[in-house]
Amino acid sequence: MNMKILKIVPTFCLFLIISQIQAQSAEMNSYRFSEGLQFTTKGGKKIKMSGYIQPLFEAKQYTESDDFDTENRFRIRRARFRIDGGSKDQRFNYRVHFDLSGSSEVDDSSSSFLLDAYASYEVTKQLTVLFGQRSTYTDNRELFMASSSLQLVERSRLTSAFASIREFGLFLQGKFRTGGGSYLKPYLVVTNGDGANVFSKDHGGIKVGGRLDFLPFGLFTNFGQFKEADVMRERTPKLVIGANYSINFGMSSRRGRGSGDIIYLDDDNKESLPDYTKYGADFLFKYQGFSMLGEFVKSLASVPSDITQRILNSGSTSTSFDVGGIQDVENYVKGRMMLGEGYNIQAGYVFKSGFSIDGRYTYLKADENSFLNNDTFYSRPYYYTIGLSKYLGRNYGAKIQTSFTYVDGDSINGSDGNPIEGDELIGRLMLTFSF
Repeated sequence: MNMKILKIVPTFCLFLIISQIQAQSAEMNSYRFSEGLQFTTKGGKKIKMSGYIQPLFEAKQYTESDDFDTENRFRIRRARFRIDGGSKDQRFNYRVHFDLSGSSEVDDSSSSFLLDAYASYEVTKQLTVLFGQRSTYTDNRELFMASSSLQLVERSRLTSAFASIREFGLFLQGKFRTGGGSYLKPYLVVTNGDGANVFSKDHGGIKVGGRLDFLPFGLFTNFGQFKEADVMRERTPKLVIGANYSINFGMSSRRGRGSGDIIYLDDDNKESLPDYTKYGADFLFKYQGFSMLGEFVKSLASVPSDITQRILNSGSTSTSFDVGGIQDVENYVKGRMMLGEGYNIQAGYVFKSGFSIDGRYTYLKADENSFLNNDTFYSRPYYYTIGLSKYLGRNYGAKIQTSFTYVDGDSINGSDGNPIEGDELIGRLMLTFSF
């Protein structure tokens, strides 16, 4: 789709919403900082507009570099605008969510202006059905968190390595009381398996998965299950533990984040693509300002035996599957996928003054044949991060965050693709302001 068209979509949608508000004589509800502009029409329909911006400064240096010059970058990390609406009885709802910065959610080369675009229907008090594009329930728990409510400046490298982030398809979510104040939340997902909505040919099959969450001590305050730091300072311990599983039948990218990025063919020139399985477990605990998040992810691949060709970037085909000087189709295919496992554990404490001290440890263990061994983008198994934040209110509406990350690399390349000695040091400073 033409990029100029994509850039004007948010403006066009905003114009339509404002026109609808004026046409239906909507009245604005009382406004509270960072909670968005909420309107109610005479017919009882509700519309909410919200958003935030995040200016970021980042500095990177290598420990054994010959010079002490840092790689500095100033930019708008995120500029989000979201529209939520619903019927009078709130059984039917919709959401359209845009990013105007042009940056990827996990800071890679991909980007999208359209983040969420879905409609939902509350079948019963316990079951809701959603259809469209949104974050998927089969990713690790950190992807449940809005970018404006992250505990540290950036998401963990575990998310960058394994998450598909957003997908297009059918989503079911349930919420059931299980006695003693506890809750059970099951989720089911059936998507295209290609990440965000595909405007060109849809390669491969579908992706099927699910998640099961258990909250033994009841629901978190103010949807705290979907926010990392305990800004609300839970009065009683709150815990959610969960597990997820998914299988992507015929994947044409490294981790299911794109469509047609990597294509293989059989002798009849028909597509033959590997299956990608991912599973994991995670938890989130909060109590009186303290929070802890733990995540584990494992991925596997099954490579068809009839693959004989691969499509090059030029569009031509090749029958070469060289791995260490040997023709090895299976391990060549696996070497282009995100295969392995990862752990992420982070914790922090929010003081009553609004200051927060946080820390994170992330470990990535690549399979022998995996793109996680790529020297330029990965080949960095250990990540250590400390952070300091100041919340400028009793919510996530405005905050200043800084973090320092030490990356213990293993035969890595710099951002220019050339081999370097030593490890990476990354410093970040970011401001978040919501309306």
